[in-house]
Amino acid sequence: MNFLTFKGGIHPPDSKSATSSKSIQEMKEPEEVIIPLQQHIGAPCKSLVKPKEEVKVGQLIGEPQGFVSSPVHATVSGTVKQVISKPIGGGRTAECVVIESDGKNELHSEIAPYGPLDEMNEKQIVEMIQKSGMVGMGGATFPTHVKLSPPPEKKIDTIIINGAECEPYLTADHRLMLEQPEMVIQGLKIIMKAVQAKKGIIAIEANKQDAIDMILKNISSEDPIQVVALQTKYPQGAEKQLIEACVKKQVPSGGLPMDVGVVVNNVGSAYQIAHTHKTGIPLIQRITTVTGSCITEPKNLRVRIGTPIKDLIEFCGGYSENPGKIIFGGPMMGIAQDSDEYPVIKGTSGVLAFNQNEALIPEPVNCIRCSKCIISCPISLMPVTISEYSLSDRMDDAKRYHALDCIECGSCSYVCPSKRPLLHSIRVAKSSIMETMKKQQK
Repeated sequence: MNFLTFKGGIHPPDSKSATSSKSIQEMKEPEEVIIPLQQHIGAPCKSLVKPKEEVKVGQLIGEPQGFVSSPVHATVSGTVKQVISKPIGGGRTAECVVIESDGKNELHSEIAPYGPLDEMNEKQIVEMIQKSGMVGMGGATFPTHVKLSPPPEKKIDTIIINGAECEPYLTADHRLMLEQPEMVIQGLKIIMKAVQAKKGIIAIEANKQDAIDMILKNISSEDPIQVVALQTKYPQGAEKQLIEACVKKQVPSGGLPMDVGVVVNNVGSAYQIAHTHKTGIPLIQRITTVTGSCITEPKNLRVRIGTPIKDLIEFCGGYSENPGKIIFGGPMMGIAQDSDEYPVIKGTSGVLAFNQNEALIPEPVNCIRCSKCIISCPISLMPVTISEYSLSDRMDDAKRYHALDCIECGSCSYVCPSKRPLLHSIRVAKSSIMETMKKQQK
């Protein structure tokens, strides 16, 4: 089997051995959940519940306020304690529904399995996905129903299920492919029918040969589904790089995968879509890898959305030493947190806790013009130049050098021998450029 890949990229240590062989453990529902009403890209939801109100598992508690949005559901049964604005990590604040669990875990009366897939049309499938609160579970949290609603002129011919999981430390998708391959495959079939795609691809990095074998074992010879092995390289799982590797098409600058007839979904998203179809239960839980040098017993956990991070860490034996840094997601693209009180949200693929030495940020020195950042950039940008413009507050020049095309993978910062703040300064440039564009549109 040939290993597919893209130009650029890096090879950080994968650091997955602590959890790659550990089965997914079901974590008991917490005594209290904090459920943000914005866990997705797009408009926040409006609360449908009030304090002291009784709720059941799967009950709609957050109503979307736009097409690019996603509903939010109760993840435990119990009593609403508060509807309050709270910090949810990463410097963000959102309105949250705080629910005290009654321990009964009772499903809402409207929860019921959907009918046979053969009897559902494309519109019904997309509506099912939209009502389930489905978003990209790899971390991007873009509403899935929006991806599956392309304009008529954008014909989708290929669906790619992203099983690369190229971020170091994370193993949730790997374990899901090993333990429930049939659900991942069924999810792909449902997505294919939703957009009438003729071809399905499940793309997995070569360091997960057991997952490749397991998926192949569960695919019928009649299924229009192909399994491809990807070179183990970061950021192999980035949407545009995955498309380039699998179908040899390049998404245009400023464009979307649908522009080249492709939709990409995460392994976890495919599984959840199949689970919702089978049971009627919306997105109320996810698989999260809890690992790092400060975690006593690293694990892959199936947890309820809204569970405080400290509960996950306690379930893994607590901290083995005082952490120097806690990250939601992976070490390359994840976001450092200032507390473990924040809740798990739909995009929390991992919780990493690193010790004081690992958390040290080296002092940057002058650029030595080695061009390693340019060679490693998967988008073929000039990170050092964009960074210099950003640090000099020359945002128009940063835009001219395609700062908005940066996928924020962090490859440039990783390889820089001078430890320049490349990614951080490019993020600042992107934020400034987009803010200026918004003002110009008004």
